[in-house]
Amino acid sequence: MRNSSIKIIKDITEIVNSTINLNNLLDVIIATATKIMNAKASSLLLRDEKTGKLFFHIATGEKKDEIKYFELEKGEGIAGWVAEHGTPLLVENVREDPRWSSKISAAIDFSTLSIACAPLKVGDTILGVIEIIDHIDGTPLTQDDLDLLNAFSEVAALSILRAKIYSFVNKENERLREALVEKSKIVGESQIMKKIISDCSKVAHSNATALITGGSGTGKELFARFIHNSSPRKDAPYITVNCGALTETLLESELFGYEKGAFTGAYAQKIGLFEAADKGTLFLDEIGETSLGMQVKLLRVLQEGVITRVGGTRPIKVDVRLLAATNRNVEELVKEKLFREDLYYRLNVVRIKLPRLSERKEDIPLLAKYFLERFQRTSGAGRRAVELSPEAMEILVNNDLPGNIRQLENALERAVIMGSGPVIRPSDLPRELSERGPNSLAVGLTLKEAQDVFKRDFLRRTLESVEGSKTKAASMLDIQRTYLSRLVKELGV
Repeated sequence: MRNSSIKIIKDITEIVNSTINLNNLLDVIIATATKIMNAKASSLLLRDEKTGKLFFHIATGEKKDEIKYFELEKGEGIAGWVAEHGTPLLVENVREDPRWSSKISAAIDFSTLSIACAPLKVGDTILGVIEIIDHIDGTPLTQDDLDLLNAFSEVAALSILRAKIYSFVNKENERLREALVEKSKIVGESQIMKKIISDCSKVAHSNATALITGGSGTGKELFARFIHNSSPRKDAPYITVNCGALTETLLESELFGYEKGAFTGAYAQKIGLFEAADKGTLFLDEIGETSLGMQVKLLRVLQEGVITRVGGTRPIKVDVRLLAATNRNVEELVKEKLFREDLYYRLNVVRIKLPRLSERKEDIPLLAKYFLERFQRTSGAGRRAVELSPEAMEILVNNDLPGNIRQLENALERAVIMGSGPVIRPSDLPRELSERGPNSLAVGLTLKEAQDVFKRDFLRRTLESVEGSKTKAASMLDIQRTYLSRLVKELGV
C-alpha cells in the first residue's frame, strides 16, 4: 500500500508541475490528495499573509459546497494550529484533542473522526494547509497517511508558489502592456493626422523601411511603435536606440555587439541590438547624427541582411525591419556630403512627415483632454479632477508651442501640479505661454532687444518651414547663406 501510494505521488508530480493556472492547480492537488489517501473528505486552505486567517479554497466530500463559506482565525482548530506551527499533525480521534474546533462540522452536520493535516510550506513561508478527514470506509487515518500527505504537500507547496508567481507576472505583464498601449496612444482627429495614420497602417503591412521626419516633440517614436504594433512583427521585439546620444564606437558596439576580447573591457561576448531585434523591428532615432563610417555599416545590413560583431569575422544573418527618424533635413545633409545618398534612398522607401503642432491646432483640445485624464489616472488616489478654463485653452491653441506635443504635455503637467483649484487658469500655465501670445513682445524691452526677439522668432519659423535647410531659408529671406549662418549663431536660433 505504502509503495503504491509513493508511486502515485511520483507519477502525479509531473501533472501537478505542468499545471500553471492556480485554480486548476488547486483542483489537481486536492483531487490527488483525496485519491492517494482514499479519504472521505479533504480540503485545501490558503493563508492570508496579513491576518494569518485560513480560507477554504477548495474541498471534496458531500459537504464541499457548504464548507467554502467558512474561514478560520489565526491558530483556530487543527488546521490553524498546523499553519501557525508549520508542522504536520495527525489526530486519530478529534473529540479527544483540545485543538479540535467543532464549529464547522456542527454547522454543516458532518461527522468527523480523524484528521491528518500538513502545511503547504516553502522554506519558512506557510502558504496554507491540506486537510484529510477519515478514510472513505469510515476507518481512522494513520501515521502512514500523514507521512504520505506531508510528502505530497511539499510538492504541492512548490507548485502553488510557482503558479502564484506565474499569475503575478502575468498580471504585471498585462498591466505593463496596458500602460504601454495607453502611452503609445495616438490622439488626433485632424485631416493631416488621419492621413498619416492611414499611411502608417499601409506601411505596417509591408516590410519596407520607413523614414519618419518632423521636429522635436512631434511623436516620431510614437509612430514608429504604431507601425511595429500594427505589423505582422508585433509579437517580436521592438527595440529603439538614439543614435545621437552615443559616440560612433559605442553605437557600433550597441548595434552589432562584440566578441570577447574585441577591446579593453570586452570580457564576454555581447549580442547587439540587430541580433536582439531579430524577426522584429529596430528603430534608429536621430539617424541624421550618425557618422559616414556608421552609415556604411548600416547600408550593408539593409543590402545583405547580415551583421558582423565588433572583433568578429563571422557574418550573422538577421531579419530586422528597420525604421529611422530624424528632425534634420536629410536632403540638405546629402547635399552637404554629411549623409550617404545610397543610404538615404534605402531608408526613404516610405517617408512619414509629421506636422508641427501649430499645423494641427484642432487637435490641441483633444490632446489637452487626453493628458489631463492621464495625469488624473497616474497621479494616485486623491488627486482632484481638473479641466482647462476657456482662457487657458485659448492660450494653448493660439501659442506657437515650438516644443510641440512634448511642450504641451509638460505645460499641462506643471499646471496640474502647481494649480490651486479644479480649473486651470492662464496663471497656472508656464510663464512663457501665459504672458506671451504667438507674436507678442514683452513690454519693457529695449528696441534692440525687441528686434532680436523678432529676428530670432522669425528665423526659427522660417527654418522650420523648410525643415532646417539654410539654403532654402536664405533664398526665401533674399540674403546670403553665410549671412544667415552668422545670424543664426549670433541670435542663438
